[in-house]
Formats: sequence, structure tokens, C-alpha cells
Amino acid sequence: MEQGKICVYSGRGHGKSSAALGRALQAACQGKRSVIIQFMKGRGEKESLFMKRLEPEIKFFCFEKSSGDFNSLSALHQEEEIQNIRNGLNYAKKVLHTGECDLLVLDEVLALLDNGIMTMAELQEILDAKAMDTTIIMTGIESGEAVCAVTDEVYQIDALKC
Repeated sequence: MEQGKICVYSGRGHGKSSAALGRALQAACQGKRSVIIQFMKGRGEKESLFMKRLEPEIKFFCFEKSSGDFNSLSALHQEEEIQNIRNGLNYAKKVLHTGECDLLVLDEVLALLDNGIMTMAELQEILDAKAMDTTIIMTGIESGEAVCAVTDEVYQIDALKC
């Protein structure tokens, strides 16, 4: 049985989510089950519709209801979205506990740390639910020392020239 890993794709460059999706496509080609849970990107209707076409090989979830940027929402709407985001985090734990996937992508989960929506202890609780053969990929701009300390691989994606 292959050993699963915890990986991070971070940096200011574009392509972190695309790289994670590429890994999910590779896993699907190998007959493995992938789940992608997207955070902090709003509803993303067009992207969601396309991603749903990849099912059942790759399951895609976005728990947020707003189509706008989280930081531009009113305080009331932010609180509603935080509850939706927490539902997504709980679903991630459930997926890991039940062994529903071989690869779990937590897209933009690191932004939850940056925005104070999730603590490092809460992230660690999710990572602790990982089975030996499950791989978790987390994406976001900043990874930080605490995140790097609990991961096996960290990839920095930066734009060298724009």
C-alpha cells in the first residue's frame, strides 16, 4: 500500500489550484477516488459546473453560498459564510474518517488560517484524521512555519516575471 502524504502548494503565483486539480486527475486515471473542497473563492458557478462534470471520479464541493469575495461581504454575511466554511471543514473530517477518498484537496484552506477563520489546532485535527494511504493537498498563498512543520512536501509557486 502506498504511503499518503500531506502536501502544500503555496505562493503568490497562479497555478496552485490547477496543480492540485492535476494531481486529482492523475489519481482518477489510476482508479483512485478524489475529493476537492474549495474555500474562500465564493460560489464560482462556472467553475463548479465544470468540476461537477468530472464526477464520479473527482467529487467537488463548495460550501460557500456567496458569489462575492469574502473580505468584501458585510459582517453578517461573513458570519454566515464562516458557518458554511465550517460545514466544509467538518465534511473534510468526515471524508477522512470514513475513507471516502484516496486524495483530498483542500483548495485555499490556508486562507482560512490567514483570515482567522480556522486555527492551526483545527487544521491539525483534520490532518490527524488522515489514513496512512490518503494524500492531502492544501493550497493557499501563505504556508507559514506551523503549516510546513506538519507537512511532507511544500511547493512554492511564484511568478518570476509578469
